[in-house]
Amino acid sequence: MAMLEVKGLTTYYKTRMNEKICSVDNVSFVLEEGKSLGIAGESGCGKSTLAMSVMGYYFPPLYYEGGQIFIDGKEITNLPPDQIRKTVLGTEVAYIPQAAMNALNPTRKIIRFIEDVMQAHGSTLSRSEIYQLARERFTVLNLPEKVLNQYAVELSGGMKQRTIIAISTILNPKVLIADEPSSALDVSSQKIVIKLLHELMKKGFVRSMLFITHELPLLYNVTDDIMVMYAGEIVERGSAREMVFDPIMPYSKGLMNSIIVPEDGTRGHILQAIPGAPPNLKKRPVGCRFGERCHYADDICRKETVVEQHATAGRSYRCRHTLQNLYQIYENRDVYQVWDDLDLKDILEE
Repeated sequence: MAMLEVKGLTTYYKTRMNEKICSVDNVSFVLEEGKSLGIAGESGCGKSTLAMSVMGYYFPPLYYEGGQIFIDGKEITNLPPDQIRKTVLGTEVAYIPQAAMNALNPTRKIIRFIEDVMQAHGSTLSRSEIYQLARERFTVLNLPEKVLNQYAVELSGGMKQRTIIAISTILNPKVLIADEPSSALDVSSQKIVIKLLHELMKKGFVRSMLFITHELPLLYNVTDDIMVMYAGEIVERGSAREMVFDPIMPYSKGLMNSIIVPEDGTRGHILQAIPGAPPNLKKRPVGCRFGERCHYADDICRKETVVEQHATAGRSYRCRHTLQNLYQIYENRDVYQVWDDLDLKDILEE
């Protein structure tokens, strides 16, 4: 069952000079109930903008242009902002923003902050009922009750992050959007946060999750599927294992080969940087948006529109070359060398 379905979503930013910057361009995907979907890509590729756009709550300089958003079968695309805030945010979809540790009001105790959040989302519970709900939720998630009566300054970075996650999911949203939830945390705190997110899914407090991070090894261990974004487009999607170990599209391959992943099959892997920089979205390339940085691009790649291709069920990529051609190119050229357990040939033979 599709818990979140996005069809042709396009959103853009408008500058002071009235210039249009399309940061999410005709994006479509489905997130099934009980599943977690990771989004990867370089800074500025549109990951966070996509996360904000999926909630259907737009405010300048972000604007909606087209597409549809469905949560549990109900379209939220054109609902009024007040209705989105009261009936969708928090209950249908919840968002953990980047730098979430700075989201807590330093002058309010945590319980007062929770009251403000719930009232803003249309809650009619009394103070005592809100406290009881918060106490039970914090206890279930291994957060001490005393945190409710503390100020943000009294909490460590990891505790702040866990508190924000608990608050964001206190109304049991159907979809949780986690934008860099483990950033700026040490390894032990990251482990606690990831475990907490797993608990939320396991206990049914959250029914599906969209997980954004720059730490690709984290996506491999946290999500079921991974989408790679580049210049506002989805350029490849597949299972977490396929995307980490068997990337197809040249950008995905370059992205995966520019990091260290502590998994079997990566020993002896030499890090390789992707040349150049992402395109200026004020003037998007006519052809493949990765064409100017791709080792395999030709004049046709840079001039003709690139359409999405399907390798197998649930596996898609955006490249002019067929899977057979890409396999031959990778086999013949020592660029973007894939990891030891590459299975592209097996995919071709299926």
